Formats: sequence, C-alpha cells, structure tokens
Amino acid sequence: MEVIHKEIIEEFEFFDSWEDKYQHLIELGNDIPLIDKQFKTEDYLVRGCQSKVWLYCEYKDNKLYFYADSDALITKGIVSLIVRAYSGFSPLKITEMNNDFIDKIGLTNHLSMNRANGLVSMIQKIKTYGKKYIK
Repeated sequence: MEVIHKEIIEEFEFFDSWEDKYQHLIELGNDIPLIDKQFKTEDYLVRGCQSKVWLYCEYKDNKLYFYADSDALITKGIVSLIVRAYSGFSPLKITEMNNDFIDKIGLTNHLSMNRANGLVSMIQKIKTYGKKYIK
C-alpha cells in the first residue's frame, strides 16, 4: 500500500462519525487546486457521475498529475481525495495500484449508489490515463 493511501486511512480514522467524515470531504474539496477553466469541457467530464466532474491529467517527468473539479460539494471532496491518492506516480504504477484505501476508510459503504458509481468512474478514468501514457 502506498504511503499516501496509509496517510488517507489514518486521516479518516481520526473522525468518529460519518457526519464528521463528510465534513472532512467537503473541506478537502474546498482545498483542491482547481482545474484550469480550459479543461472544464465535455472532453474532460467523467462519465458515470451524477454530478459534473472534470478530470485533467498532466504528464511530466514520467509521472501523472491530476487536476479536477465538481459542481457538487461531496463529489468535489471525493474527487479531491482520488486526485491526491493517484497524483505523482508513474503511469504503470497508477494502473497497478489497488483501491483498498477506499474500503478501509469505509467510503463505499457510506455513499449513495450514484456517488459510488461516480467514484468507480473517477478511478477508471485515472487508470485509463495511466494506460494511455505507459511507454
């Protein structure tokens, strides 16, 4: 498991209730570096999300860096968490990474079906970017 994934698990273990965890997600969404407006287009929309989610990938020094935004507070927090968990790794590493940290923080059990589907779509989009840049 990646260090950043362990950090995310520890961060969420700090909170006792899911109300507090949701509040933390909202705060994460507020702190996310916003995607440049030129990437808030249909080309960068993540399909399968109930809310609008834009995800842009930058390839630099054999690593991928992700930038995102959403028009919904909780979803923006979720995508910020995913961006944080996958940015800065090589394309191959991203395609090989598992999502255990999501289950360990209990996120999938506490999302509506639509949001859970959106979460899966975000991760699939990131892994698709990883496959695109594998050399």
